[in-house]
Amino acid sequence: MQHTDVLDGRVDGEVARSCDVVIVGAGFAGMYMLYLARNMGLTAVVIESASGVGGTWFWNRYPGARCDVESMQYSYSFSEELQQEWHWTERYASQPEILAYANYVAKKFDLLPDIKFNTRVTRAAFQEEESRWLVSTDQGTQYQAKWCVMATGCLSAAQTPKIPGLDTFDGRIYHTGNWPHEAVSLSGKKVGVLGTGSSGIQVIPELAAQAKHLYVFQRTPNFSIPARNKPMDAEYENSWKRSYSERREKARSMPAGILCDLGDKSALAVPAEERVQEYQRRWAAGGTGFTAAFADLLKNAESNRTAAEFVRERIREVVKDPSVAELLTPVDHPIGAKRICADTRYFETFNRENVTLVDLRTNPISEVTPEGVAAGSDFYELDCLVLATGFDAMTGALSKIDIVGRQGLTLKEKWRDGPNTFLGLMSAGFPNLFIVTGPGSPSVLTNVIVAIEDNVQWIARCIAHLIEVDGRYIEATQSAEEQWMEQVRKVAEGTLYTQAKSWYLGVNIPGKPAVFMPYVGGLPTYQQICDEVAVDGYRGFSIGTQSPCVERRQVNA
Repeated sequence: MQHTDVLDGRVDGEVARSCDVVIVGAGFAGMYMLYLARNMGLTAVVIESASGVGGTWFWNRYPGARCDVESMQYSYSFSEELQQEWHWTERYASQPEILAYANYVAKKFDLLPDIKFNTRVTRAAFQEEESRWLVSTDQGTQYQAKWCVMATGCLSAAQTPKIPGLDTFDGRIYHTGNWPHEAVSLSGKKVGVLGTGSSGIQVIPELAAQAKHLYVFQRTPNFSIPARNKPMDAEYENSWKRSYSERREKARSMPAGILCDLGDKSALAVPAEERVQEYQRRWAAGGTGFTAAFADLLKNAESNRTAAEFVRERIREVVKDPSVAELLTPVDHPIGAKRICADTRYFETFNRENVTLVDLRTNPISEVTPEGVAAGSDFYELDCLVLATGFDAMTGALSKIDIVGRQGLTLKEKWRDGPNTFLGLMSAGFPNLFIVTGPGSPSVLTNVIVAIEDNVQWIARCIAHLIEVDGRYIEATQSAEEQWMEQVRKVAEGTLYTQAKSWYLGVNIPGKPAVFMPYVGGLPTYQQICDEVAVDGYRGFSIGTQSPCVERRQVNA
């Protein structure tokens, strides 16, 4: 493939490379955006802080890292050839296999020449006179582009807790969200792991199998369903490949963009025996489809209790020590209101003699010393500490960049009380700046690759429209943004999601406003709204044929 030249220009005395589109991030969103931009005949560059593609799957290399969406669905759908030629080896793909897939895609579509690796974007500023974005990096390079696309990911900014003395620890500290590329040997070592969210639930069984002793420091127990992972069944794979387009279309008609057995009755509308049988069937099948057993599990508290109590009973059956079982049993939030986890022998791990569960609710960590962790009246001597403490979700990666819009408005200042977007795609005051799966979109509540493809396609069509009408810029209007965020809030309040202290609300980050960030109205409803907005001449957006500052001067004249 021939690559379009990127021209050079001068900005403030510095050489700035000029292109049509700057894309930040080379995960699945950034790669697909580059692919579409090229197909439109646009010049584009992707800036990526890592040394390779893959986004979150490049960094999250911890033992046991695995996707909780089935492999046949957690993949691109835009290329039938790609769908047919790639072979997944397991029902749920592991991190190494997903990363291999990302690299395969990058090479197949010759994306690598237009990706600048080991380069972190530090600032992106909108130049009003030119209606262009000036993007600066930690390498001293600058890029000028008409459009800037933030493909920075929802779960890409690893969160390190502020614990007194953490920096004094003499042993090795690992974070699941930034795991070393080289092999890590924990054999014969005393290991502590902090966190029992999704990454903790995946990594803990693997650590227990290696360590001399594993101490699990748990603040909040979480619901988890056995994944029942297994090697890919050849006939199952072939059945998908024979009818991929039809299955993809049907998946996009479902709330999470995942083709699954979706219950259409209330949990309270069937006899108790039938309800338990359905839960048992889904428990045996494995996977997060458990919470799709009945239509109202995330809307009706009493229905939710029936599912939650079923899982609590399974935990008590699996964990032999009743006191440990009770500590592992979630009681403070509805099942599914926090990200539901899929595990491989997680609860069974606590039956091992070399595993100790430390309850931080009654024995909070007071400090980390060079030798280990002090929690309550006890001290745990450790050789290494694993932080499975998750991410500053949805806004964290964006907040690390100094993003400056019109009249010096920074995104960080605008989002001080919580993120505000129109459709999760743009934020008022920041013309020509697109966000893929941003706050206010379904994103983390879906098969995110489906959400990514839909968002990127919308952005590409929007740019094509701007070229057609000779639009200098597009910007979300303040009123459309306010109305949309009110809709996001109202829809969330009609569910049980807001009854859990989760990263969906950002409460895992000290000082972050507690605002429910994703849109819970479902992927089909959201996509229909996005399509209608575009068909209606991009209703809710302002499209200008002159730069914003020129238009402002004309208004004031």
